[in-house]
Amino acid sequence: MIRNMVTPNPRQHNIIAILLEKNFVRSSDIHTELLRRGDRVSLVTVKRALSEMASRGTVRTSGAGRTTAYAATAKGRLFANIDAKNYCAVEPDKRFGARHYNFELFEAIEPGIFSADEQERLATSTAAYRARTKNLPPAVQEKETERFIIELSWKSSKIEGNTYSLLDTEKLIVRGVEAPGHDKNEARMILNHKEAFKFVQEHAAHYAELTKANMEEIHKILVHHMNVRTGVRAAPVGVTGSTYTPLNNPHQIAEAVAALARASARLATPYEKALAALLGISYVQPFEDGNKRTARMMANAILLAHACAPLSYRNVDESEYREAMFVFYEVNSLVPFKKIFVNQYEFAAANYAVA
Repeated sequence: MIRNMVTPNPRQHNIIAILLEKNFVRSSDIHTELLRRGDRVSLVTVKRALSEMASRGTVRTSGAGRTTAYAATAKGRLFANIDAKNYCAVEPDKRFGARHYNFELFEAIEPGIFSADEQERLATSTAAYRARTKNLPPAVQEKETERFIIELSWKSSKIEGNTYSLLDTEKLIVRGVEAPGHDKNEARMILNHKEAFKFVQEHAAHYAELTKANMEEIHKILVHHMNVRTGVRAAPVGVTGSTYTPLNNPHQIAEAVAALARASARLATPYEKALAALLGISYVQPFEDGNKRTARMMANAILLAHACAPLSYRNVDESEYREAMFVFYEVNSLVPFKKIFVNQYEFAAANYAVA
């Protein structure tokens, strides 16, 4: 059994939330805020909790004695229990999240990021998926793969603002018929999803681990004929709806990708590796466009490489997806998106047979 990397109790969650909102706070002020929030706790207990959190690396200290103040570390941020909808209901400029890339973030990612319950759900789903896909007749497998590609291409594109319907996407992929009244790039985006998935499915063994080279390989297919330059971008990019600004120095971007690859390699399960790729590529934004599409396809490539179910995101709510991503960008908490990932994996394992 893989242990959970960090398992804060409810009080520790509340302390982390206070530190995220205020940063470098004295224990007495944390105590006062906890009381205001209805936690009838003593100052001694608060200090004990802070000491335990510091020993586990989820908080850091500054100063000494009565001037000692506390702040959340990158490890503490990863498991901050943030309500994504409430957080994103606040205007971007008024949110408490960070505005810049956190150079400590990927180094803080360690094995065991899923809870014991989440690990069990993922493993159970995978066992059922493998049993269903074992010895599938070729005709059935081909039909199932086609259905999956249609739904992935439609929903992944829709998350990016593509206006093709699911029916239009099916016509385009199966019959090559473009929907009238749509930009040509919308059809190209969908067809590139199809080609990218077929490529990673055929070369699954190549994607057991995330690398800069195989990430760029996927990106190149996804932006083919879309007037997007490939390779690490040389110009700044912004994130609509967020104050988070990704790195804009090509050398730092390349170093961030290398840090992400090292983090992924440290992780113990394909689910962890896939989640790290999904969030990490989206966070770094290494390309001038197509970053989140590349992140979703890279995550699927990793899952396929380990004989796990790929995700179509068919029934994900786009707003929920976007809000959870904003929480990772700004707060560096993977908790909201981790819930989406587990739910989507259970759905995919139960509804597809892509072997």
